[in-house]
Amino acid sequence: MAVVSTPTTLAPSLPALDNTEVGRIRNDFPVLDQLVNGRRLVYLDSGATSQNPLSVIEAEQEFYEQRNAAVHRGAHHLAVEATEVFEDARQTVADFIGAGYEETVWTSNATEGLNLISYALSNAALWAAQGRGDKRLKDLAVGPGDEIVVTEMEHHANLIPWQELAFRTGATLRYVPIDDSGALQLEQAQGIVGDRTKVLAFTHASNVLGVINPVQELVALARRAGALVVLDACQSAPHMALDVRALDVDFAVFSGHKMLAPTGIGVLYGKQELLDVLPPFLTGGSMITTVTMDRAEYLPAPQRFEAGTQRISQAVALAAAVNYLTETGMDRIHRWESELGQRMVSGLERIDGIRVLGPASGQERIGLAAFDVTGVHAHDVGQFLDSRGIAVRVGHHCAQPLHRRLGLTATTRASAYLYNTTDDVDDFLDAVSGVRAYFQA
Repeated sequence: MAVVSTPTTLAPSLPALDNTEVGRIRNDFPVLDQLVNGRRLVYLDSGATSQNPLSVIEAEQEFYEQRNAAVHRGAHHLAVEATEVFEDARQTVADFIGAGYEETVWTSNATEGLNLISYALSNAALWAAQGRGDKRLKDLAVGPGDEIVVTEMEHHANLIPWQELAFRTGATLRYVPIDDSGALQLEQAQGIVGDRTKVLAFTHASNVLGVINPVQELVALARRAGALVVLDACQSAPHMALDVRALDVDFAVFSGHKMLAPTGIGVLYGKQELLDVLPPFLTGGSMITTVTMDRAEYLPAPQRFEAGTQRISQAVALAAAVNYLTETGMDRIHRWESELGQRMVSGLERIDGIRVLGPASGQERIGLAAFDVTGVHAHDVGQFLDSRGIAVRVGHHCAQPLHRRLGLTATTRASAYLYNTTDDVDDFLDAVSGVRAYFQA
């Protein structure tokens, strides 16, 4: 099985990224060429929302200029062209993650994808109880006595939908704890994931800790228990090669706005044999075969889960973003961001009064670092950095339980992407080194 979290050897024709090439890449991102508070913009908030290259902006604009029409609904020329580029985009994204065309569902974002899965699983119990749908539904139904397992480091989007699924069905929610360094306690996980586990949902890479979780070990636990695996790939799909079939997860989600695409588009991957059985989440037009006044029959995936007018231009733009990432090289991007992440962490560790969350310098992490400054609130740190043209994220990063476990209410997070240079990181570190003196902390 491929180990997706470890970069593979670079092909001779694709040398490692360096500051010179990244400088050329930056020319594709017009938003980066500006001053903020009289300083050059250092954008280190891509973990929340990435910037868009010209090719992505132009792809969405070209759709509206040349072929704007509803998909799957018309026989006229524009409708046919719109449908073609919409479905071509699906295939592009499917290829990017090693999935099949029928296994790739458009959503508004990863959060919608996770809610889709959780509601489909609770609907499975209703359908199975009424003898509706495929007989395999009873094996997917979640109910009293069943357990749903998450981890203590999850983003709220991969926690609250499972809390609500437990509430709706009478199942029990459990979690795999982390240790003081932020690593999952896998020995405890072996006693938590068991015969009653129906779902194991976890993040591939933490949006706070930067840690890359051992997907293969967690999947193995789920397989022994006969549980479904749901992977939050929001912080991995944009930054490293991802092969959902090699990882053997049942479902995976990610958002376009974190990987050079516009907001309003996300992806749900699901194994075809599961998607074709699960009841739909949203219902309406475009996802049905036959409708009477009493009931409806539904299309197979992916249309089964795509009710109503779709996110057409956004899907086209996401495909353009995927092409940009692919042409740059995902392994090259991962190696470069890992270098930037190490530079961040090692630099922060040398500054007095700084506590960095997650793996220490020298240990594998994605290109982000969340940290606490002794005596200074994260929001004040963020405003201080902004005054120097440096954009970072502050707050609990939609991970309150994780922060609570580590004795914090908020942190400052810097997150890099393929358009950041070592100068960006050094400017950031130089600014952070002056925070405590400025606030007299």
